[in-house]
Amino acid sequence: MGAPDYLPGHGLLTGRTAVVTAAAGAGIGGATARRFLEEGARVVISDAHARRLKESADALAEEFGADRVTGLTCDVTDEDQVRALFAHAERTHGRLDVVVNNAGLGGTAELTEMTDDQWTKILDTTLNGTFRCTRAALRSLKAAGTGGVVVNNASVVGWRAQRGQAHYAAAKAGVMALTRCAALEAADYGVRVNAVAPSLAMHPHLAKVTSPELVAELTEKEAFGRYAEPWEIANVIVFLASGYSSYMTGEVVAVSSQHA
Repeated sequence: MGAPDYLPGHGLLTGRTAVVTAAAGAGIGGATARRFLEEGARVVISDAHARRLKESADALAEEFGADRVTGLTCDVTDEDQVRALFAHAERTHGRLDVVVNNAGLGGTAELTEMTDDQWTKILDTTLNGTFRCTRAALRSLKAAGTGGVVVNNASVVGWRAQRGQAHYAAAKAGVMALTRCAALEAADYGVRVNAVAPSLAMHPHLAKVTSPELVAELTEKEAFGRYAEPWEIANVIVFLASGYSSYMTGEVVAVSSQHA
């Protein structure tokens, strides 16, 4: 069964300002930025790759208008860059409503062969980076006092085991726990914090580092017998960012049939 038709926007995020990390390129972040723009939002995209970020921001600005799209390089392992990203969003648009923490780093290594550096690199980007951006987002939203939404990108691997993925699974399980704890605190000032947990959303960059054998193995386990398109994950993020999920917080939504 192939992917369904791409859905048009319905103005679900009209008037809102969103920050999306790791949004340069064809993955979930890029798809989310596009879907947010199609839903009427103003979007600040960030990425650690300056060239790809500029190309993405320029293309989106040409399509949706330069007043609705800006890009700022941000390495989520650097607290100064994280602070600068959120300051830029507030300064440029005067407010912040939605933050999507998509930045993460994967890798494959058996535990007995895994180095401290491999473990730390995955954890610092995927978990600590999400922490830094969630903290910055909540500080901004709390100060504004007008509510808001944070959506984190977790993974089904945070629930289930996969060989060679101990560092990545630990990081994503941490993102899930961070989401639930942050949600309880943020509820005090009207902010919702949720997460999506995809399985396999294939795009050109991921295809380069994923063997055909692994893709076949993972897709075979899915109910639809295929991997997700990045925009299918982005659609769920739109739902979590919109008023349609107004009573949801602290939830991790699986976008996969293989969540346990």
